Amino acid sequence: MKVSLITGTYNSAEFIKDCVTSINEQDYNNIEHIIVDGVSKDNTVDIIKKTPNRVVKIISEPDDGIYDAMNKGIRNTTGDIIGILNSDDFYNSNNVISTVVQAFKTKDVDCVYGNLYYVKQEDPSIIKRKWVTGAYDPKKGFKNGWHPAHPSFFVKKEVYDKFGAFNTSFKIAADFELMLRLIEKHKVKSTYIEAPIVKMRLGGESNSSIKNIYKGNKDCMRAFKVNDLPVSFLYPIKRLVPKLTQFINH
Repeated sequence: MKVSLITGTYNSAEFIKDCVTSINEQDYNNIEHIIVDGVSKDNTVDIIKKTPNRVVKIISEPDDGIYDAMNKGIRNTTGDIIGILNSDDFYNSNNVISTVVQAFKTKDVDCVYGNLYYVKQEDPSIIKRKWVTGAYDPKKGFKNGWHPAHPSFFVKKEVYDKFGAFNTSFKIAADFELMLRLIEKHKVKSTYIEAPIVKMRLGGESNSSIKNIYKGNKDCMRAFKVNDLPVSFLYPIKRLVPKLTQFINH
């Protein structure tokens, strides 16, 4: 199975080398890496080109935000499986992709996800928070605050072809809406890898301010509505509980 990995970049010079290197050093051979750059004004693209990589295409043009960039990447993939790795994230180990592919092969599923570790921005060896996703329980599901960490979420290309990619009307939580739509609405078959898949530096868009956290929760509530899925008005609180647990148990 061929794996397509997409990274959206914009002025990502500070950390892009770690991202590109973590993909290049995977022990799985059949990988293509697609970069979608929003015309960076720093030396992001130069760093990518100078770093040993598996990049097959760099799309450098203006876009309408990160989810528009991801959609461009998806349209340019040629793989069977698609994963998205943000420019300041990196895979936890060199066997992540081979483990993911093995799960697809042995479990006969449409999507695979695992755990995510939040790390200190300046020193990624220091773990600040652990997102231990756990397996999907249809009786509890998204409405009770559960959902996968999107950078650990891998999907078959045919699923995107059938059910669509990111809804760009969601400016902060389009990844949440996508996973909700696939797993909860369309009931695609999924499996959980009980292992850390990605390390993410703290400081992402959805958690960068109280204002963005509020917008993110509002987007999540709207995601249920557009997919005709019932949810309690208390959902933002239910969503907060797992996140607090991640800090306590890290």
